[in-house]
Amino acid sequence: MKIASFRDRIGMSYGIVKDDGIIDVGARLGLPLEAVLENASLLARYANCAADLMLGDVTLLPPVPNSGRIICVGLNYRTHIEETGNAVPLHPILFPRYPSSLVGQGAAMIRPRVSERFDYEGELAVIIGKPGRHVAAERAMDHVAGYACFNDGSIRDFQRHTSQFLPGKNFDRSGSFGPWLVTPDEVGEVNALHLTTRLNGSVVQQSGIDDLLFGVEALIAYVSQIWEIRPGDVIATGTTGGVGAARNPPLWMKPGDLIEVEIDRLGILSNPIVDEETAV
Repeated sequence: MKIASFRDRIGMSYGIVKDDGIIDVGARLGLPLEAVLENASLLARYANCAADLMLGDVTLLPPVPNSGRIICVGLNYRTHIEETGNAVPLHPILFPRYPSSLVGQGAAMIRPRVSERFDYEGELAVIIGKPGRHVAAERAMDHVAGYACFNDGSIRDFQRHTSQFLPGKNFDRSGSFGPWLVTPDEVGEVNALHLTTRLNGSVVQQSGIDDLLFGVEALIAYVSQIWEIRPGDVIATGTTGGVGAARNPPLWMKPGDLIEVEIDRLGILSNPIVDEETAV
């Protein structure tokens, strides 16, 4: 199933994406999305219902709009490690993003007024559906509710103000997440997926998910040692080689650009770039 969060003229909800629209499961159940992610059978019972809304009549939000924990992983593709000249990490490099820094499918990503060094980072996001602590790697996939595309939009000069990545990764509406999450039964083998990032139609990143240094299972196992993972938690697994900062000359996103992140069977996450001064 494809599960989307959205806003329509009534308010926010979530539902199952079909070819002809969205089945509004949130209105039927009256439960928070996190409760449904933990029990996929609640969604499955509505899978054959007729669509309530057309996709064109809603605004798509990040699949988990108000996640309590969004954890990003740095330097996790071998190609990205090579292009940055960094040493291979012994453990996952983790940093947080906050919900206010992310937009959904089709919404504008904002280049802030304080910087022109706005970079793209196409990524695979993992959404947790089952709580757990000290999860063994061989059981990690039991805790996955689904997968989605992610763009860890980065303000590179602010990222490098200190050794901490947080400042450059959390400007308001600087990243994106979506267009929906896809459940594991529809995705299949996650390491067989392929990621492509396009800037104005030109391919700038391309890699198999199997190039991850720390794969999905290892990341869930590691993160669950630090805290209890909970339904709705998001792990953005890192970006591959080809980022704008590593090019000569650098390639920065600018107003008028269109950035797309595509992953097999997950869809295309597409966002225009606007300046902060013109953002609505």
